[in-house]
Amino acid sequence: MISDFLGYAAGTLLVLALLVAFRALRILREYERGVVFQLGRFWRVKGPGLVIVIPGVQQMVRVDLRVVTLDVPPQDVISRDNVSVKVNAVVFFRVVDPQRAIIQVENYLMATSQLAQTTLRVVLGKHELDEMLAERERLNLDVQRILDAQTDGWGIKVTNVEIKQVDLTESMIRAIARQAEAERERRAKVIHAEGEKQAAVALLEAAQMLAQQPEAMQLRYLQTMTQVAGDRASTIVFPLPMDLLGSLLARHRAEPAGSQVPAAPAG
Repeated sequence: MISDFLGYAAGTLLVLALLVAFRALRILREYERGVVFQLGRFWRVKGPGLVIVIPGVQQMVRVDLRVVTLDVPPQDVISRDNVSVKVNAVVFFRVVDPQRAIIQVENYLMATSQLAQTTLRVVLGKHELDEMLAERERLNLDVQRILDAQTDGWGIKVTNVEIKQVDLTESMIRAIARQAEAERERRAKVIHAEGEKQAAVALLEAAQMLAQQPEAMQLRYLQTMTQVAGDRASTIVFPLPMDLLGSLLARHRAEPAGSQVPAAPAG
């Protein structure tokens, strides 16, 4: 009777010992760490591999050290030039200090998410709409730097922040389209004016060169005659250069106006 009781008790103790040993053994993967508390106080960080935790005396909290991809939901942002937009982003971060990530903040995932939303609204609200659309790389760095500084006390490293999309209202999209069209028209007018200016300069230089060489002007007249004759025109009006008549006019002025043949003497 006693031997049966002792055998039963020994079997029970063996089973309890196995259960305690089974509960005491923990296996942590390469990317996991275990923050161990002993009687409520922080003891040490263990892992990876096989970890022994004494049941009832020690407790362990698992921490994942891999990079976490956090999607920031669309945020209503009012830019510095009073334009209302919706902006969403994605934040990449990882835990670099498991002890602080568990002790310093209750839920580091939730805390980082809320902080990312607030920081995104504050940073983008300091910039104009054109900067949001054209300078995303600089804005990404600004948000990443602020988040990294604020989460450093939690043992978290923010590696990257990317603004995914900036949604505008329909009226703002039409206004931007009108602005872009006006800008294109302005550039076209400027290019046309520059072309006119260059053409005027070229014509002035050509006129100065032709004025220095009258023979070149006559050759130009002949070339123009050839082109006009090839156009099958019925009537051709061609200006006569004044320099061709210069010698005739000068000779005409040199002769006396009242010169006559002398009469024969009377017989």
